[in-house]
Amino acid sequence: MLTTADPAATGPEDPGLWRRRLRHDIRHELGTIIMLASAVAVADDIGAGSRERVEQLLGETRWLDHLLRLLDEGGGGVDAGADGGMDEAGQPMPSPERIRVDDLAAEVVTGMRLATPHEVRFRGAEAWANMDPVALWRALRNVLDNACRVAAGRVDVRVTAGHGWVAVQVDDDGPGFGAGKAGLASLGLGIVHDLISEYGGGLEIRTCEMGGARVRLLLPSAPPARVVAAGTVHADDWRPHP
Repeated sequence: MLTTADPAATGPEDPGLWRRRLRHDIRHELGTIIMLASAVAVADDIGAGSRERVEQLLGETRWLDHLLRLLDEGGGGVDAGADGGMDEAGQPMPSPERIRVDDLAAEVVTGMRLATPHEVRFRGAEAWANMDPVALWRALRNVLDNACRVAAGRVDVRVTAGHGWVAVQVDDDGPGFGAGKAGLASLGLGIVHDLISEYGGGLEIRTCEMGGARVRLLLPSAPPARVVAAGTVHADDWRPHP
């Protein structure tokens, strides 16, 4: 017979144990969603549009799984904080990786297009940076969420590289930064600033040609894959210029 322990007899539950159990249940449910979505993605009775949405849902759940792993590892795991940096929770920052910024930005934009009624345009040149991909994903999602929340109908995203920097620029046709409710936007941009600055980057906010806000994420660039493969790269060649 299954019995339930009396909380008064056992005393208050250990907070650490409660969190581990909660993360276990979240991971279980997330795994179930991934399994079900994977089955739908390969089904024969759905159309191309529905398949695209399911595949994007799978991508979103995988990013959530990455975030949950960071939480499980206490901020980044054994390889975190190689440079001694800390994240916004005071935990060691995950070690940076060479990532294709334009590809990651395109993935984030694709997901946002399926979640907003606004037109979200994207232009991206090949751009590489040394950064934790989950941190960049979080930063871009926060910026795009803010832009789509205030936009009248259009958001433009552009990725460029030059002079040792990669710039991810997000413009919207909303009322401009500071004209609307500042709560969520301020919190989101604070998270973005912390995520980007820990990897040597910066955040710029100004007004764009459409009249709304322009948010630029600046990341120290890394050499393209073909240059690394050729073995001709020198550190000074990719050092950001003032």
